[in-house]
Amino acid sequence: MLKSIEEIELSPRPDKKYWVNCHREWREEIIYFLMVDRFHDSNARHSKNFDIRHPGFGNEDQLRKPFGGTLKGIINNIDYIKNLGCTAIWLSPVFENNPESYHGYAIQNYMDVDKRLGTKKDLEKLVDKAHGLDIRVFLDIVLHHSGDNWSYPFDYSYYYFKGERFPLGDWREKDRPIPLELRNPEMYNRKGQIKNFDAYPETQEGDFFTLKTFRNDGSPASEDLQELLAKIHCYWIREVDVDGFRLDAVKHMKGQDTSRFCSRIREYAYSLGKRNFFLFGEIIGNDEMSNPYIGPKVLPEDRNIYYGLDSILDHPLHSVLAEVIKGNSSPNLLIRRYEELRKNALHRGEYGEFLVTYIDDHDQVGMDFKHRFGHNAAPEQIVAGMGFLICALGAPCIYYGTEQGFEGNGTDDRYIREGMFNPDDKETNVLNQGSWLFKRISFLAHLRQREAILKFGRMYFRETSENGLDFRFPDCEQCLLAFSRILYQGEILVVYNSSPKNTKEGYVTIDNAINKENLLMECIYGNKKKVKIEKNTALETDRLFIKVKLRPMEFLIFKNNWV
Repeated sequence: MLKSIEEIELSPRPDKKYWVNCHREWREEIIYFLMVDRFHDSNARHSKNFDIRHPGFGNEDQLRKPFGGTLKGIINNIDYIKNLGCTAIWLSPVFENNPESYHGYAIQNYMDVDKRLGTKKDLEKLVDKAHGLDIRVFLDIVLHHSGDNWSYPFDYSYYYFKGERFPLGDWREKDRPIPLELRNPEMYNRKGQIKNFDAYPETQEGDFFTLKTFRNDGSPASEDLQELLAKIHCYWIREVDVDGFRLDAVKHMKGQDTSRFCSRIREYAYSLGKRNFFLFGEIIGNDEMSNPYIGPKVLPEDRNIYYGLDSILDHPLHSVLAEVIKGNSSPNLLIRRYEELRKNALHRGEYGEFLVTYIDDHDQVGMDFKHRFGHNAAPEQIVAGMGFLICALGAPCIYYGTEQGFEGNGTDDRYIREGMFNPDDKETNVLNQGSWLFKRISFLAHLRQREAILKFGRMYFRETSENGLDFRFPDCEQCLLAFSRILYQGEILVVYNSSPKNTKEGYVTIDNAINKENLLMECIYGNKKKVKIEKNTALETDRLFIKVKLRPMEFLIFKNNWV
């Protein structure tokens, strides 16, 4: 086992052929995010039969500790992810963690895979098998902090106070953390736990709860640390041929450090022939907070242009989409969100418009009561939420279990991290490819793979009308919500009735430059009907529209069928 950064070799492995020919842009991906410990263990299981949804596994005690999922479990069930229609897998952190941790974000050994999850060889086999199925693999990585690998004096809880640095008390283990260079006390800020997560510089300098923040003050020790972390993660590209990194807790890092790390990683990936290495991050907050982290930056020491993250997770969308889909909020909030993306694109190009979108995740930050999107959601609403992500701008991300209707809820994160298998039952799992939800989400994901319009098209929210005369954007909580994607002469129109109880009938505008009156739009998801394109000749307007009638929570997709 490697113990020092000096033992790392970064020249290309002579026995390895790197996967360099991925033909997709990152915004074409449909990402499946899974927690390795919760997805599947190494046992050969068969799926339970259920018609629509399953709640997931794990009681209160089981969900607070390791569950038994492994890398072999993913290898053995990767066809499930492929058949769902996903083209990339985002793995929760796989490096060796503190013994009490199950989630992966408390790393104590950056040089090896956590033995509870498997081995480095298992990870390499998983990546190779994914590549054979034309699937990318992204690793979740943690650069801001290490695990709880040492204590403050007398093992007391220390809290941030005016930037004061405190002594390091003692290491938790005699031979951790690894690499051994991380056993230098000067590699850490040592400023105590963050009390106010929205206060700067506290939120960047303080410890993330009991996890210990690396030094990030621009000192020589901080610079050495940045080199060390970049070298470690280049090593994992070399060893297992991963295709991207998701950077955890980017809000707590400094923009310059992030840009330097991303540029080093890209350069190394390029040296192996990997031209599309994808780097995206987690920033909880508004769009302005992401400015220091994405796109091109000039670093002062050499005036060269460095490129930061390719993208970030679209947290502002996540915070409004669920309530709109459930009929609890006006679509105006969604329309406003996409207008903000357009403004960002004016300054940052595709970095501001094409983000990684999601409706479920493992944290649900901002919720006092943690719950998945599936909690208090009908199956039709789950399909509509995933359908929105799949058809809208950005790279959609499916959180494991959403496709089976998981509805975890409780006072903390563990309740939304259910198991896809029962550790007390060695025979079955809930990877049911025949369930109503799985089949519909799979159809939508494969539709996106086939339709260039849904991957590359411009996006417009559409005005609706009840009488064919007065058109406006929807401003009520339960209404017809519609948007189009347009690519050259092709238009795909998405329509959803957000009312959980009432049928909605109305008229929806379409593009009058590429469509013609009396031609037909074909329903390509939801039913097989064709609808005529109409024009109100009594009005002096070129507006074209179609008339639709949707049942409660019905989700339909139309396409102009002459392209």
